[in-house]
Amino acid sequence: MSVDGDGTEEPGWEVDPEDEQGAAVVAAVGRQLKVWRETAGLRASDFAARMGYGEDLVRKVEAGRRIPRPEYLDRADEVLGAEGRIAAMKRDVEQARYPKRVRDLANMERRAVEICSYGSHNIHGLLQTARYARALFEMWQPPQTPEEVERGMAARMARRSVFNREPPPALCFIQEEVTLRRPIGGRDIMRRQLEHLLELGSQRNVTIQVMPTDRDEHAGMGGLIQVLKFEDGSAVGRSEGRFNGRPVSDPKRLRILELCYGMIRAQALSPRESAAFIEQVLGET
Repeated sequence: MSVDGDGTEEPGWEVDPEDEQGAAVVAAVGRQLKVWRETAGLRASDFAARMGYGEDLVRKVEAGRRIPRPEYLDRADEVLGAEGRIAAMKRDVEQARYPKRVRDLANMERRAVEICSYGSHNIHGLLQTARYARALFEMWQPPQTPEEVERGMAARMARRSVFNREPPPALCFIQEEVTLRRPIGGRDIMRRQLEHLLELGSQRNVTIQVMPTDRDEHAGMGGLIQVLKFEDGSAVGRSEGRFNGRPVSDPKRLRILELCYGMIRAQALSPRESAAFIEQVLGET
């Protein structure tokens, strides 16, 4: 989150210049806000004063250079007496708030009827608590700005809506033992993260397995694997160690990823054994 000209925090994010679709949406919303303000006979400075934000921020939003947060649009609706018509723009800007690559992934996750993932470095994004996710973002090097951390956090937390879908998708995760033992953010954060895994794993559509470090055979040495399957029978997959790490949808390549993932599942602990293992690690944390 950055700071505007009068020292107040700006409720929004900078527009990603490489995200043409998102930038177009933000620009259109900014133009509409300016029309509403001018129709109300308010100068930018007067509007900013009534809003409780700096004039510089108001001009950035109207120029399409700043993505307004939901609370900014709610306040503008109230100040301009728009009776919900400005607040309704929140749906338009919601997607533009997140980085395009994350938005594309979230869209696929929302459409998927089955998500399969093997991760070897940290807890899968869909399984992360907010505090664990923040700790991860704050560890990136070179360091991210506070605004980049907030934007990444918002995007990651929004992806968790997949757990509330009806009918629920089948969600299968395999986690390396080290991801459970590395105390990201400290012991308190890690304890809550382990408890969260147990809570999610108790859901009928969620399967969580653990790959113990002491396995002498491991089909996942190529790194991360993800496979998403959709209602129409199509699918997309990705592996760090195959096909240059690029997403693939060709049936032959998908079969290779599914074969590898299936072998990892067979070598990992069963879901029941994994839950017991996570409880053991929790007791040691």
